[in-house]
Amino acid sequence: MSAAEGPLVVGVDTSTQSTKALVVDVATGRVVASGQAPHTVTSGAGRESDPRQWWDALTEALRQCGEAAHEAAAVSIGGQQHGLVTLDEHGEPVRPALLWNDVRSAPQASRLVEELGGAKAWAERTGSLPTASFTVTKWAWLAENEPDAVRATKAVRLPHDYLTERLTGQGTTDRGDASGTGWWASATETYDEEILAHVGLDPALLPRVVRPGEVAGTVRDRHDLPFSKGTLVACGTGDNAAAALGLGVRPGTPVMSLGTSGTVYAVSEHRPADPTGTVAGFADARGDWLPLACTLNCTLAVDRVAALLGLDREAVEPGRGVTLLPFLDGERTPNLPHSSGLLHGLRHDTTGGQLLQAAYDGAVYSLLAALDLVLDEDADPSTPLLLIGGGARGTAWQQTVRRLSGRPVQVPEAKELVALGAAAQAAGLLTGEDPAAVARRWGTAEGPVLDAVERDEETLSRLAGVLSDAAPLLERAPGNG
Repeated sequence: MSAAEGPLVVGVDTSTQSTKALVVDVATGRVVASGQAPHTVTSGAGRESDPRQWWDALTEALRQCGEAAHEAAAVSIGGQQHGLVTLDEHGEPVRPALLWNDVRSAPQASRLVEELGGAKAWAERTGSLPTASFTVTKWAWLAENEPDAVRATKAVRLPHDYLTERLTGQGTTDRGDASGTGWWASATETYDEEILAHVGLDPALLPRVVRPGEVAGTVRDRHDLPFSKGTLVACGTGDNAAAALGLGVRPGTPVMSLGTSGTVYAVSEHRPADPTGTVAGFADARGDWLPLACTLNCTLAVDRVAALLGLDREAVEPGRGVTLLPFLDGERTPNLPHSSGLLHGLRHDTTGGQLLQAAYDGAVYSLLAALDLVLDEDADPSTPLLLIGGGARGTAWQQTVRRLSGRPVQVPEAKELVALGAAAQAAGLLTGEDPAAVARRWGTAEGPVLDAVERDEETLSRLAGVLSDAAPLLERAPGNG
């Protein structure tokens, strides 16, 4: 391995299931070392993780990186959004973190929308209509169900904030991740004191919002930290904003990410405010905006269907007439937190491969239904859709996206884009560059382009019809009928 040409930085992706770390050469974008370690998530009604597992996983991932991590001049952490981390006066977790895909706060989400002016007012105020994924609804759920935990809480953090604070000793966050809480006002880019008062959350418990390009702090002088003392720490950001940085996305370029959750987003210079709640009006990590739609059921849901059928995930077969909505964990887009999977159109001659293809269709349809809403009206429809995430290299996923979108699809060759985006943010601290420009210099979005094919209007129409007709069933709460 040749010596690095420039200083080294570390980019971290602390996701739902694991933490990954990359050591990257600022001059070339070459990954000189990497590491990964898992953490666990509870199953059942809730989705929770002990934040201390994230720290242990980060430490192990960096240990795998070896000496290169200790040579790094700066570090940044990208992390799963929305998670509610509650800390006591010693900085220890009061209880496990409530994760983004924990939908127990659906009743609180509905109540908050009604109590504070309705959907349009929320969209104008925060840029988003809060769903059960948002942090504000999780805090409201906690206050209602575990008041002792709320009383013990002396600091409230998001997942990436928790790890950043353990590095620096300072409570900080960034505008990108703060915009997914439901208590950050996008018009003023400040915490919304009325919302905080309504849910009984003291703003003093929240982290300082660090501006893009600002240093969040430096690594503390403690023997157990995996970096050298004085290493610069960037503000970090949420995983989708980090991936957008990692791709160097310009306004008008659509991105679809296929992972545990599915997302579609695009960078915009205009502050979004969708009162339907389909599009979350997130901020990006640079100073622009990142209108985004997110589904809860993507690759894991389709893999679960494949496992139930005893099939390899690529064993799809073409077929007409069968529809599968893989809403196995409730759903966020469309907003159906109580839903479960639904199968319609099953016949004697339906094959397992056709059922599996129908699961892919259902998962992709939910994302494509929001694609036009996240793009500005003047966006060029011939611009390739950037396909990223764990599913992006799967042939079945690629072909389904092409067939249902009718767009050219580009699959970047770079992997671990969240960690690369965090690395680009860390590099920007050292060079003074826009982190997105750093990523473009690194060529992270380069990859093969799959030509557009004719859009499958029949399947799209059938999915829309089944979803509409089944809405009363999918909206029904458990135990109601």
